[in-house]
Amino acid sequence: MEYILLVVGFVLLIKGADFFVDGSSSVAKRLRVPSLIIGMTIVAMGTSLPECSVSISAALAHNTGVAVGNVVGSNIFNLMVVCGICALFCPLAVSKKTLKGEFPFSVLVALLLMILGWISMSLGHMDGVILLVFFAFFLGWMITSAIRNRENQTEQDEYKIRPIWQCLLFIVGGAAAIAFGGDLVVDSASAIATTFGMSQNLIGLTIVAFGTSLPELVTSVVAARKKEVDMALGNVIGSNIFNILFVLGIASAISPMAFQMENVIDIVVLIGMSLLVLCFAWTKEKIVRFEGVIMLVLYAAYATYICMR
Repeated sequence: MEYILLVVGFVLLIKGADFFVDGSSSVAKRLRVPSLIIGMTIVAMGTSLPECSVSISAALAHNTGVAVGNVVGSNIFNLMVVCGICALFCPLAVSKKTLKGEFPFSVLVALLLMILGWISMSLGHMDGVILLVFFAFFLGWMITSAIRNRENQTEQDEYKIRPIWQCLLFIVGGAAAIAFGGDLVVDSASAIATTFGMSQNLIGLTIVAFGTSLPELVTSVVAARKKEVDMALGNVIGSNIFNILFVLGIASAISPMAFQMENVIDIVVLIGMSLLVLCFAWTKEKIVRFEGVIMLVLYAAYATYICMR
């Protein structure tokens, strides 16, 4: 039965991502908003539903270690694996604006998380409020950018713009399918792994981290294959910012979260890998296939490390 549910979960993820990207792209063209901004907001929030659900549920159950580990692990996966695989399909072009603005902001957010956690080796209620204030600033920044781009943008090139009701149906239906499919994949894969004698700790570090990042992976790959490279990259950057500022902000506001040394090490790894990818993007204003391969190899080394420590 678990194998059937696993297949159903993957089908929901893939088809849901397909509809979600189509609906979001059409909204971007209709409102004359760049795909990058749509990717950083609507798409990023939709594909972060599994991380949000897992971390907030963990906070409510006072299982705070899962909340922090899930977010940081998922962010590293998003950056190295999602971007790396997308670069194999199509070079990920990165605008100067993103290189000077949103990308460095995502690194700053990770640094902020490390500082807040390092001070008292925990994230308290006030830390959660600080993260949520930064999230409000990020949303305001994206809305202002969208309005500015809409005013400056000329008429769009030919593109099949769907009716607004169909866009909303695609976005909401696609997001629901992504969230439900992600849950099915995680639950069924965990059950299958347990039958093979894998420990719960190893399952959490591998299957759950991979499963909650599947929506970002599938959505970004679909976007890259549709040549919506701005949406693919925007989805990753936006999801990473959303995961730290909103998900951990809400989770720590609900229940203070203890930090362990492993969390600090993982955040340092996230910052280091973010700076590396930023350097890759800065050299030619795009991430090419060879750099994507390097990113995947580095993630494999990191995954080996977390399984052995």
